Amino acid sequence: MRIIIVLIGLSLSIETWCQNFNAPKYSNEFMNIGIGARALGMSNSVITSTNDATSSYWNPGHLTEIDNDIQISLMHSEYFAGIAKFDFGSVAKTIDDKSAFGVSFIRFGVDNIPNTTELIDAQGNVNYDRISYFSAADMAFLLSYGRKIKENWMFGGSAKIIHRKVGDFASAWGFGIDLSSTYYKDSWVFSCVARDITSTFNSWNYQLSDQMIETFTVTGNEIPKNGLELTLPRIIFGASKNFEFKKNLSLLVEINTDVTTDGQRNVLISGDPFSIDPHLGAEFNINNYVYIRSGIGNIQKTYDLNGKPIVTIQPNIGVGLQIKGITIDYALTDIGDASVALYSNVFSIKINLNPN
Repeated sequence: MRIIIVLIGLSLSIETWCQNFNAPKYSNEFMNIGIGARALGMSNSVITSTNDATSSYWNPGHLTEIDNDIQISLMHSEYFAGIAKFDFGSVAKTIDDKSAFGVSFIRFGVDNIPNTTELIDAQGNVNYDRISYFSAADMAFLLSYGRKIKENWMFGGSAKIIHRKVGDFASAWGFGIDLSSTYYKDSWVFSCVARDITSTFNSWNYQLSDQMIETFTVTGNEIPKNGLELTLPRIIFGASKNFEFKKNLSLLVEINTDVTTDGQRNVLISGDPFSIDPHLGAEFNINNYVYIRSGIGNIQKTYDLNGKPIVTIQPNIGVGLQIKGITIDYALTDIGDASVALYSNVFSIKINLNPN
């Protein structure tokens, strides 16, 4: 528990120091969407129960929970009617019975975006041959390590490199660190994950042609300048309990709470600089073969057509099937379009190699 207190104290100290800089809200937000159909089916409430290669993202200390020498995890999902694509891949390997490491890659991008900044030539003619296409993508590379300090206590961390690119016009490189700790007490599990604990620094560099600068000026757009973007720490607390009904039936219930430090957000408990966003997930396990999942998250305050304040929630569901070392998971987010978020179909697969 002392490590958890240290994580919180370090994050808050760095957050206070970073307030002197212009740190925008929702910086590197693609890193907070969530990874894996299992997690998304449970509304991202998994930091205490993750036990596979996706732990590199959720809770690197739990890489020690992998039951196989090598495990591969892949995910694909699409947003906004397939316009944006979100992909994840991870390989995790055990080092010994107390430690493991993982390597992961994340990409969220929109491809084939038309560039019309040079649509009109020097003579003022519209020339559609001058339209080019580019991609806008956010990417992350994670190197993670987890270790069991005791049988009921584990610790982990991830070093991540962020690369964001908008065609040939702009790009950014950043670096950050995540730390985590988990403690087991009887049938309860408690975790704390401190993301961007040192704050993640993105250094932006813009390469605009004279034609593009002229187009920006004529259309009244601000010309971007090279600069530094900060992603402030996010602390996630989690607790879970597993209920055994029969020999082959169990129910896992988990609650996670995200505490953001980048200013007021539209979440259940909104404040400045701290906002608190709770979310709940459950997983019904049938003989370790079939998994049925559900979750509630994305709790927001909004207004109806009459201007009356209301609270919306995003319900998710998911299923999983495990057969001979291969697990296939599916999640459908925002059932019945209950929230302001758009629903998405998420698929992921997990492959176990060299069983221990």
